[in-house]
Amino acid sequence: MHFDETNWQGVEKYLQQDDRVMLILGASEQHADLSLLTDSKIPLALAGAASKLSGVIIAPPLHFGVSPYFLTYPGTISIQVDTYVRVVEDIIRSLYGYGFRRVLILNGHGGNAPAKLHLHAVVNALAGLRVKWYSWWLSQVVVKFAAENGLATQHANWMENFTFTRISSSPNYRKPLVEAGSEILSAEKTRERAMDGSYGGDYQVSDHLMQKLFDLCLAEVLEELKFN
Repeated sequence: MHFDETNWQGVEKYLQQDDRVMLILGASEQHADLSLLTDSKIPLALAGAASKLSGVIIAPPLHFGVSPYFLTYPGTISIQVDTYVRVVEDIIRSLYGYGFRRVLILNGHGGNAPAKLHLHAVVNALAGLRVKWYSWWLSQVVVKFAAENGLATQHANWMENFTFTRISSSPNYRKPLVEAGSEILSAEKTRERAMDGSYGGDYQVSDHLMQKLFDLCLAEVLEELKFN
């Protein structure tokens, strides 16, 4: 169940039985031929499937993240780091204020990582609060899956190309990997280097393989929701 499917009385009734909630942290940024909201769509899909199996409620997603390096790609919207971490803190404090004590954050964007560090201070300040942070693409099951299938895990390649993130057909070849290097690049240089926005590797694999990947991540989300 999502917040938009209920009212305040429904949330209050839910809290009489459960203090868990899932929070999606996404982004609005370029993903080559994929949806601009890919980083929201993937954790949202995982949360939706997990909610059906566990009954855990889903808070409204934060569709904006920290993406200054992609600002020359139209559709990218970036929030400054200090603003972003405070917004995430305020969301957590709001949820905590009326009774949520166990928060599973399903993060879909690497640029949102500063909020994870800041949440240590929030957990210190709010007695009884437990927060978990799950970035699906960093999971060992994803790393193992990619290795077993001879695939590179990169931004806006096969790894994020699900049926629900696809906007148009993807190229049917393996793009050379984009070398990030150690330099902190401007948005202009990032676009020069990434060109279409994908950081290389296969653009797409079979939907059958992608369903296997999704199911592996879903199993992990369900395990995280146990808060063992």
